Amino acid sequence: MSKKNKPIIKGKKLPIKQLKNQLTKLFSKDKSKRLNASQAGNKLKVENSRDSLEHAIKQLEKEGLLVHTKEGKYRWNTSASIETQSRRFSGKDYIGRVDMIRTGAAYIVVEELEDDVYVNEKNLKGAMNKDIVKIYVPKIPGKRKPEGKVINIEKRSTTHVLGRYREDKKYAIVYPLNTNNIKDVYVHFDQALGAKDGDPVVVEITDWGKSQNKGLWGKVTAVMSEASENDIAMQGILLSNGFDLDFPPEVLNQVKDIEPGVLEEEVAKRRDFRKVTTFTIDPLTARDFDDALSIEELEEGQFEIGVHIADVTHYVPEGSALDLEALNRSTSVYLVDRVLPMLPEKLSNDLCSLNPHEDRYTFTASFIFDRNFKIVDKWFGRTVIHSDRRFTYEEAQEVIETGKGDYADEILKMNEVALKLRKDKFKNGAISFESDEIKFELDEEGKPIGMFVKQRKEAHMMIEDFMLLANKSVARYIAKKSQQEIPFVYRVHDLPNPDKLADFALFAKELGYLMNMNTPREIAKSFNGLYEAAKTNEQLKMLEPLAIRTMSKAEYTTENIGHYGLSFEYYTHFTSPIRRYSDVLVHRYLDKNLKKDFRTNKAELEAKCKHISMQERNATSAERESVKYKQVEFISAHIGEEFDGVVSGMIDRGMFVKLADSLVEGMVGFNTLDEPYDLAESRLKAIGRRSKSVITMGQKLRVRILSADMESKQVEMEMVVEE
Repeated sequence: MSKKNKPIIKGKKLPIKQLKNQLTKLFSKDKSKRLNASQAGNKLKVENSRDSLEHAIKQLEKEGLLVHTKEGKYRWNTSASIETQSRRFSGKDYIGRVDMIRTGAAYIVVEELEDDVYVNEKNLKGAMNKDIVKIYVPKIPGKRKPEGKVINIEKRSTTHVLGRYREDKKYAIVYPLNTNNIKDVYVHFDQALGAKDGDPVVVEITDWGKSQNKGLWGKVTAVMSEASENDIAMQGILLSNGFDLDFPPEVLNQVKDIEPGVLEEEVAKRRDFRKVTTFTIDPLTARDFDDALSIEELEEGQFEIGVHIADVTHYVPEGSALDLEALNRSTSVYLVDRVLPMLPEKLSNDLCSLNPHEDRYTFTASFIFDRNFKIVDKWFGRTVIHSDRRFTYEEAQEVIETGKGDYADEILKMNEVALKLRKDKFKNGAISFESDEIKFELDEEGKPIGMFVKQRKEAHMMIEDFMLLANKSVARYIAKKSQQEIPFVYRVHDLPNPDKLADFALFAKELGYLMNMNTPREIAKSFNGLYEAAKTNEQLKMLEPLAIRTMSKAEYTTENIGHYGLSFEYYTHFTSPIRRYSDVLVHRYLDKNLKKDFRTNKAELEAKCKHISMQERNATSAERESVKYKQVEFISAHIGEEFDGVVSGMIDRGMFVKLADSLVEGMVGFNTLDEPYDLAESRLKAIGRRSKSVITMGQKLRVRILSADMESKQVEMEMVVEE
């Protein structure tokens, strides 16, 4: 990508990392210049608020790069040592997350650095996968890829491990079933909880030793000899991603004392929607219903649609044991066959859940539309509702398609509104992110006996559109409420990385698709065009996951830079407080700001946002692992059978093939073909040395399953050549 095509910073809100980089450049360029936050913002021509600029400048002052002058301004710290001045690039004080690789080394993901920092195994200081660590980087990035060493472990990601108990002469050894984090843990016999040789056990690490994966000691906290292989695998995935399987006793005791039902004195404080037509629409297997929709006809053709969300904060006092545990977890984790909830089941599946035919406390975003479906008024506040009907997505879809069924008029009108909201969203530059979601049919033991790709229909999109409306409206209300910034939880999504985007554009060009990268709007338009073209072109469909990886990751932060993918200037998460702690915070701070301007400590809130974002990534990792495990388990019952697939990727030793129906991905080694094949530089095709035959990305193939390794989750295939 040429420099002229790279996104510029002028006229936009920058995330904290970019803002600090630009401020550093500004002050270091003229070391005598004295500026306050507003003046610095004007010089940079960014749209960040004064509070945001001051927050970034204060961080640079703490890092020793800026000095606070007597007149209340800031200047470059000319007396700072070279080491101090390069600290932001050397990483001496950087905090990052460990991402282990198979060699035993790791990359440290540091927000302030463009490149991940490589750390050799010997320099990890006992750090393990997903640990939060402090690192030092002796070399300045830019000259070459950064390489550093761990100087302190700030937070362990895993304290409990699921593994196989094996007895030795003087002690026992627990060999983890998931080796991504820890290799083995030693246990004294008197701390084995009666475990026998070969038992699956949960062990709590009590002594971390002195070096990487050596000298780890622990105690057995649970023996799982009666557990099924499936339970062991799923619980192992949860533990390896840092999630506790059980709630602490003090949390369960707090929940036990909560009285069910609604109280009239509480109802009197709320807007009453109980006589308004209200229903939920959720998956068939859903057990917690955290959102409901209502619709009521008003005068002169107007009507009101209410987006009602479970009022979790009513039951979760701020700072309580229950609240702290919810923050620690930050999210529910959805594996293939189970949910590990953020809140105890009494809350998530009962008291907070918007069950049909029961009065429930809610927090509502309500919208009044005119006869042309234009929003003429909004309202936010605490409410009480009574859901008249629980719909599955399939039932709601049937109403949309046939025009018949319970509350058909209401659903059809809501769908009309949703269609307009959706049209406006894409007209304004939103990107259509579509990725295949695998669903499993399981037997009584949890083994997969069938797989299918979930289809998104109008009913799904209708609910999504109203949730998006509520989320962006809440965020906009807070952002516009006061001229002085109100610290809040925003869901942001930055522009794509220019370098990744340039690489992707070249990749797409070789497959015959041209990206327009002149402006962010044109980039979004090009991505949407790609998704449309991929519906009928298998080769282009292979680009969809690559396109998603090109995008920046959405995250939670107090620094609002907008949401590029949705093309929203303001966006948050308000609609799922049963399963996301971000939404709990949003409810809490929205409620306080409905009464008067309320400003919490921004730095403390930002720390919570970072933790929630990290837990979200851990949950996503666990969910993907469970899907991969079930895919491999499913295909392991079909060794020797043939399937249709498409080439989904290529590496030096072979090509990945994704099966058409199950989306199981496996490797076809080039050494299994009838002649040697060479991989093209573009990695989009392989060419036979003798025949010059070509295998390309997206090409349809017939393959046979050779093996499926449950431990490594690897599938080996061979190409079937038709006679």
